[in-house]
Amino acid sequence: MRRLIPALLVALALAPAARAESLSVLIEEQARGTLGATLPEAAEFDIMLSTAGVEDAVMLSAYWMDPATGQFIANAVGADGAVHRVRGLATVMLQVPIPTRRLMPGDIVADNDLSVVRLPQGRLGAFTVTQRDELVGMQVRRMLAEGRPVMVQSIMQPLVIDRGDLITIHYADGPLKLTAPGRALGDAHRGQEVRIVNLASNTSLAGIAASEGIVEVYR
Repeated sequence: MRRLIPALLVALALAPAARAESLSVLIEEQARGTLGATLPEAAEFDIMLSTAGVEDAVMLSAYWMDPATGQFIANAVGADGAVHRVRGLATVMLQVPIPTRRLMPGDIVADNDLSVVRLPQGRLGAFTVTQRDELVGMQVRRMLAEGRPVMVQSIMQPLVIDRGDLITIHYADGPLKLTAPGRALGDAHRGQEVRIVNLASNTSLAGIAASEGIVEVYR
């Protein structure tokens, strides 16, 4: 056992020194861990240090953060073993779709109507649309201003059925699938229930507006 101790000391002495990492990277790792499940999947971070002279560290021996403001204090251990107290701000940033032109009520949002801007999460409301694919194909309910984030209340599923329209009924009952001609008895947005008349049987029933001129009925 005594012979193993000197060998172990030699191995430790020859071990490479811990590699220093960018302090911003270490801070972001800690911030992500602090915010956990509340952090959006696509979130990025802007790290601002208010302490000058410390850029790299081997590790953070302590970290405190205010989740509401992003302000943090940390103890950064340098490659020489010295501990530095650092302060700063870890700001959560999101890529947010915004209109490239003014869109009026009734317009359908196209992909080329949008660009993306990087904004602090704290400046966004709880109902801000943050995914581009949640905007494309939607109908404008309230005017959308150029260059401003879109609220979910300002868009809706597009109107695909008008009262009196001739439609195609897609009927599904397990493996059985049929189509029949019909007429809409009301307006409907995509995904909305609408009353229709089956013109083949002259019966009234309810279905779901699936797309323009298509109503699906399930049993």
